[in-house]
This record gives sequence, structure tokens and C-alpha cells, in this order.
Amino acid sequence: MKTEVDLLIVHAGQLLTLAGPNDRPRTGTALGDLAIISDGAVAAADGVIVAVGPTVQVRDEVTPGPGGEVIDAGGRAVVPGFVDPHTHLIFAGSRAEEFEMRLGGATYQQISHAGGGILSTMRATRAAGEDELLDLGRQRLDRLLAHGTTTVEAKSGYGLTVDDELKCLRAAHRLSAAHDVDLIPTFLGAHAVPPEHGHDPDAYVRLVVEEMLPAVADEDLAEFCDVFCEAGAFTPEQSRAVLEAGLGAGLDPKIHADELSDLGGAALAADLEAVSADHLLCASDNGLQAMADAGTMAVLLPGTALFLGLPYARARRMVDLGVPVALGTDFNPGTSPTWSMPMIIALACLGMRLTPAEAITAATINAAHAVAMAEEVGSLEPGKAADAVVLDLTDYRHLPMHFGVNPVHTVVKRGQLVYQAGRGLRRPA
Repeated sequence: MKTEVDLLIVHAGQLLTLAGPNDRPRTGTALGDLAIISDGAVAAADGVIVAVGPTVQVRDEVTPGPGGEVIDAGGRAVVPGFVDPHTHLIFAGSRAEEFEMRLGGATYQQISHAGGGILSTMRATRAAGEDELLDLGRQRLDRLLAHGTTTVEAKSGYGLTVDDELKCLRAAHRLSAAHDVDLIPTFLGAHAVPPEHGHDPDAYVRLVVEEMLPAVADEDLAEFCDVFCEAGAFTPEQSRAVLEAGLGAGLDPKIHADELSDLGGAALAADLEAVSADHLLCASDNGLQAMADAGTMAVLLPGTALFLGLPYARARRMVDLGVPVALGTDFNPGTSPTWSMPMIIALACLGMRLTPAEAITAATINAAHAVAMAEEVGSLEPGKAADAVVLDLTDYRHLPMHFGVNPVHTVVKRGQLVYQAGRGLRRPA
């Protein structure tokens, strides 16, 4: 007897399953193995994949139930839903003025010292209510979804007081409960030193450690603890104090590392066995080798390098060293205001010399590892969430070639059709 399903995707010209071991991220040559099935099909029941294989085989195994959704991919490429492991989704305000300043020659550091940058967004976010932040986040999450992203990490970090950091994380939790996209919350209270603590950054670190982290843990508002380890932000010693306190509060460590200078953030991430070190534009070979040895992931954010006019992270060197590589948008108001993972995949190929297959792996199953979700999302395999994207392309290699456009035809989240090109988002009745 055939299994009754409520979702069936058939006739994918290339079904990129990314099937393989889920206990560790892909490294080295495995980064380019997409486990493609020609004329493939995916079937799901109650939001979970129950069958994957050639269309003829899957049709022999399953039958759509009453009201079941059947999607004919028509020879298009089908990929797992993109996982974005690094965003700053919850904020208020705009940084358009700073964009013009940067085009005029002002550096990131000069803008920050003038009270702009993170502190500009901090002021707008402090002034916003939780409901406003929720509404703004929903609008952004809609756009991420329309570009094929079905799982998103969302950081706090624009409040920089106990109450305002909690406000941002509460907004993220409410948004996750109300939206199709799954949100993974990260506490980033150590994003910048606010003006009221400018004369004593160590006092602010104590506030993060002694008051913010316990409050976040009490309400179970975050999965990870992050810190911006950079000149002008937090030193390696301060970063270690925050991340070790986060571990004590049950939050796994992440770190913004070696973005603008080689401050040793990659080595610190490895020493703490952090889940990931992100950015890494200036990371040394020694730091990268330490990450490879520790199994710490490199979350690379080429949109930031493009927007700031900086050299790209050395992705090819990382792959050669055995560092597990993932990709994210770094969506934020000032240095990477993009919600397009397809564009990030293109930049990873054009700017960091990853192959299309490596970039897609980095944006799906490896990105899922970077948010500790690889057992649930990131590949199309039985037992996993039915998160899939039908691209309006017949060959996955066209994805980075056609940069700057949205190649997404259809998005499925947990077995539900949630977006179609030309029709927009599909909300539940």
C-alpha cells in the first residue's frame, strides 16, 4: 500500500539532496558533493520528508492525500531551503546617510567614532517599542523567505542595555512563533560599547556578564552567545570573559572574529571550541588551522566585504586547511543590507572562488551546522523538515551566474507552499 502524503514535488531536473552524514559539516572535497538526483521527487507528510528519489520511484511509493499539494518542478533545479546563519534582523532606523559618507571616503572606524555605525542603530532601536521591532522584523523576514531562506539566525545587539536587549530577543521569539521561517536567536549584548560606558568598557563587560546574560538565560531567549572581537569593540580578553559566561549560562559561543584586523579572534574561537567564527577577512593561517583542528565553523559573509570595499575572506585557503565553511548574509542596516542568499552564493563564487556546488553546500547543510540545526534542516532526506526551493533554473550552476536577480520560483517550508514567484507569499487562511 502506498504511503499517503500531503506534499509531492516531482520532475526536478536536478534534485540537489545534499544527502550524507549529518553528524559533522562537510569539508574538503565533500563540500562539493550535492548528491544530485535527475528527474527527482520529494514527498512529505506532516511537514517531514518521507521519500526522496527519482520521480518514477517516489510515485510508486506514495500517493497524495485529500487536499495534498503536488508541485511539478517542470525540469527545474530543486535545492534545500537556504539557511542563513548570521543576521542582525531586529533593529530600527536607517543608515543611508552613512552610506553616502562611506562613498565619500569615510572608513567604518571613522563613522563609528563620529557616533554612527552600530551606535546609530542602537539609538533608533532603543526608541522603538517591541511591537514596532516585531513588525519591522516581519517585513524583512518576508523578503528573506521570498529569496529562498527558510531558517534564519537572528542576533540582538542593538539595544545594549538589559531591558533593550531583552526587548529585541522577545521580539525575535514572537516573530518566530508567528512566521513560517524558523528563527534561531543569538544574544549579542557585546556588540559595541554604548556611550554611557565609553569611559570604562570593562564595566560594560561586567554588565553583560553579571546582568544581561542571567536575564537572557532566565527567560530562555537565546541559543547562542556572540561577541564582536575587534579593535574599537571588545578585546580578546573581554571577548573570552563574555563567551565563557555565556557557556556558564547554557549558551554556545559564536564570535565576530578578525573582520577588520587580525586580533586573534579565530584562535580564540578554536580555544573555546566555538560553534563558529564569523567574517574572518583578516584571519591568519595559524588561526584558521586552529579552527580546523577544533572543528569550529567559518561563517563567511561576502556581502559585507562587497559593501565595505574590503578584500574577501580566503575561502579557498580555508577549504584547503579543512575548515568547515558556511555562508550567511550578515543582513544588517549598515554594512550588508541584503536579504538575498542567492546573491551571497554568487559573491562566494565570484569573490571567494568557491565552486557553485561548494557555495550551495555552504548555504544549506553547512549553514545548518552553524546554527546546530543539521539534524532537522539543510538537506532533502527522509526524516528531515520538508524545506525546499524550486529555482527558476534548469542547472544549479546558473544560480551564481545570474547574480543580482531573484531566481526563486517556489518555496516550501515544513511541507507547506509558502511562496510562489508572481503570486508572492501564501499566508494561512
